[in-house]
Amino acid sequence: MEYMGSMKADKKIIKKIDKGTSSRASKEEARTAKLCLIPAFLGVTLISYGPTLAVFVLSLFDWNGLSEAKFIGLNNFEKIFTKDIYFVDSVKSTVIYALLAVVGSIIYSLMIAILLNMNIKARTIFRSIFFIPYLLPAIGVFKGWQWLYEQNFGLFNFIFRMIGLPPHKFLNSPGEVIPSLVLIAIWTSGNLIVIFLAGLQNVPTVYKEAAMIDGANAVQRFWNVTIPSIKPIIFYNVLTALITHLQVINPALALTNGGPAKKSMFMSYVIYMYAFKKNKLGLAAAYSVVFFILVGIFTFFLFFTQKDSIFGEE
Repeated sequence: MEYMGSMKADKKIIKKIDKGTSSRASKEEARTAKLCLIPAFLGVTLISYGPTLAVFVLSLFDWNGLSEAKFIGLNNFEKIFTKDIYFVDSVKSTVIYALLAVVGSIIYSLMIAILLNMNIKARTIFRSIFFIPYLLPAIGVFKGWQWLYEQNFGLFNFIFRMIGLPPHKFLNSPGEVIPSLVLIAIWTSGNLIVIFLAGLQNVPTVYKEAAMIDGANAVQRFWNVTIPSIKPIIFYNVLTALITHLQVINPALALTNGGPAKKSMFMSYVIYMYAFKKNKLGLAAAYSVVFFILVGIFTFFLFFTQKDSIFGEE
């Protein structure tokens, strides 16, 4: 009996020692994890949160970058909404471009991903061909498309003349410049293709087989099995594409300079113009705040309308 009692006492002591050792190890791991996260927090704070906060503060000042900043309250915002000649056109151009580019790139990417998900020869080569445009330098892409769109010697107008159609101005036409730039955005959406392809490859085959047994054809399997299975992927691609295309500026910088007739005067380009061409940093910061709120509204609307179908009903 004394021996059994001694054994129980020893087990209790061992458990206490193990518990203490485990607790110390957990604390050391937590301390190490916090230390490792410090550079990341510093980086995010200095690169993202700090400049964002500075933009909000700077929007309340009149400052050209050289003189002393003068506090003017909400005057920059009042000027944007009442006197600025670019505001209405820039919002309209940005929203139209973003919506067309999102819809076009999502449809295009999903179609290409479905084709690349089929059992075809040289599938890896085709995947590379469609992904490469996303990797190309932006300035090279836009200069290449500028030649394609050229009014006199461009490839597209050459083809139009060959088949008896009148030439188009493309980038020089107020009615054609946005669709022309949207086409470039769609062509460079290889990242969306890769994400769609990963989603399609994870659709459970058992669902498709069950649908086939029930007599569903290919179209019915696509709408009733594939689309519901990749809904989160679609939502993610729409969200990232929307935010990316709302921030469009490269086409205006490389090809149009905001023209013709201010039809490609995107909000990001107006911010760039006020900040670095006209040295009105306070006004540019106010524009950035307005732009930030606009992107936030679109993002919130997307989350609000899709939360039940993506995250499930509460």
